[in-house]
Amino acid sequence: MAGKTSATAKATTRNGQTVTRKKTATPAATSHVFSLMAPEATEVYVAGDFNNWETNTHKLRKYKNGLHKKSVRLKPGRYEYRFVVDSHWWTDPENQHRCTGAFGEDNSVVHIG
Repeated sequence: MAGKTSATAKATTRNGQTVTRKKTATPAATSHVFSLMAPEATEVYVAGDFNNWETNTHKLRKYKNGLHKKSVRLKPGRYEYRFVVDSHWWTDPENQHRCTGAFGEDNSVVHIG
């Protein structure tokens, strides 16, 4: 179920009257796996609007076969991202969903339902 859901909160008394407040629940975050095949790369990070484009906070783990992976918990929404491979910006070659970023290069786009 996408979007916000409502739940009933505790009733409170105001001036002798019972008032029921509605509480809006925040959509749950889900894990999204970012992956990049880059056997020659030493370090790969994922940066995007979900982490203020920080280039050193979400490091991908490198596996023996050259695949780099990182699971990131994201709330439902649309996110732009790029990989930082040994200090060079890369668009995700496996993701065809793209848009032009603020610096004129393609950002990859992921939608979390």
